[in-house]
Amino acid sequence: MYVIKLSRNFGHQNALLAGLHFVSDKCDCAISIDADLQDDINIFDDFLKAFKTGKEIIYGIRKQRATDTFFKRNTALVFYRCMQMLGVEIIYNHADYRLLSARSIHALLEFKEVNLFLRGIIPLIGFSSDVVEYDRHPRVAGESKYTLKKMLSFAWNGITSFSIMPLRFVSVIGFAFFLLSIILGGYVLFVKFITYEAVYGWTSTIMVFSFFSGVQMLSLGIIGEYIGKIYQETKGRPRYCIDQILA
Repeated sequence: MYVIKLSRNFGHQNALLAGLHFVSDKCDCAISIDADLQDDINIFDDFLKAFKTGKEIIYGIRKQRATDTFFKRNTALVFYRCMQMLGVEIIYNHADYRLLSARSIHALLEFKEVNLFLRGIIPLIGFSSDVVEYDRHPRVAGESKYTLKKMLSFAWNGITSFSIMPLRFVSVIGFAFFLLSIILGGYVLFVKFITYEAVYGWTSTIMVFSFFSGVQMLSLGIIGEYIGKIYQETKGRPRYCIDQILA
């Protein structure tokens, strides 16, 4: 048995990739599982049975989310549906409990992006796959390290790493408000030169100004997220550094 110690905390996805990279030339297949042991290890045999039939990627799928809180269960549902609406191929109720063949691991290592979202990357490999269902156990000890902030960051990383739909949405909204501004401008000119009625007041001016300013700031924020990811990718920094390997 080996224990890989990274030089610092590089994040969950990078740590998982480090382990898969290390065993890629040492095994026929590898199973990844979270250390909290909530995932049922008794389905290892089911993973291997599917692997022996020729399947190279086997996903562990939770039958239900009864052990989750109401908030986590419903936010997870919203996340999966949003990802599917944005065109991202993602397996519903699958986290990072899966079996990968050695060939699948080598194919995974060909993906060089820094912003890792393995749940979205692995289905892109395209090798034959299967699913194994299981019940997740309640946590016996300790607390989840995935705070609400980390979960939201993880979800946003998945969306912006695999879909340009937010940018397209901003473009559509911008075009819609451009047309609206033309119609509003025509109405203002009509009122001013045809009816000679005073229609502008301080309140309406501030409301319109604030609304369009908010839309612009939102648009710039979304564009900035993508530019930031481009910046991170172009630097080409290593995704993790191994401090030592204990055997």
